[in-house]
Amino acid sequence: MTQILLVEDDLAIREALKMSLEGEGPEHRVTTASNGDEALARWRTSPPDVILLDIMLPGIDGLEVCRTIRKTDQVPIIMLTAKTDPVDVIVGLEAGADDYVTKPFDTKILIARIRAVLRRTSVDFSDKVIRLGDLTIDPSSMTVSRDGEPIDLSATEFRLLSELAARPGQVFTREILLERVWQYDYLGDSRLVDVCVQRVRAKVEQDPKRPQLIQTVRGAGYKSATS
Repeated sequence: MTQILLVEDDLAIREALKMSLEGEGPEHRVTTASNGDEALARWRTSPPDVILLDIMLPGIDGLEVCRTIRKTDQVPIIMLTAKTDPVDVIVGLEAGADDYVTKPFDTKILIARIRAVLRRTSVDFSDKVIRLGDLTIDPSSMTVSRDGEPIDLSATEFRLLSELAARPGQVFTREILLERVWQYDYLGDSRLVDVCVQRVRAKVEQDPKRPQLIQTVRGAGYKSATS
């Protein structure tokens, strides 16, 4: 059973999405919220497996809801947004969202994104512990640590770091990372990759402004350090 928390202030959209998601099969159970305060209350009392979060909400907006959740929880979050401006999308991703879908959208596409983000919470890497600089990456427990101190990464951030670290020195294009980490063709939208790299660097680099572990290869993509 997949517990989905749907946060949407428009009643018609909320009810239609709830029916569509639950109509996909008995494995989906949808709880709804119409504003930010209600969303946080639902999240605290009945932790979901995935959150569908509208950005534009009355009171506490979706961005603040996302930031609040990310302080203590790495549950997958997909932003639902009517905004198409790249800056708005990037702000949502930087708030901690794993993915986003722009309204209006096909429900089948949203369901595919939900399945993809949930797959990223499962482990399908080798069980071999990976070393990257002073980091220890353990795929079996999906944990990252430095000198025994854990570093909190979301499932998506962990997959990105692991993909790069498992093949030191290999250059990954953004398109390849979209396929391997996000597990679907994202129609060339590289913002997911770039923002996720920034988030991972902020957590694992000693100096994120001068990254050593995850390096940018100009005009090509990213690679991890070779030693």
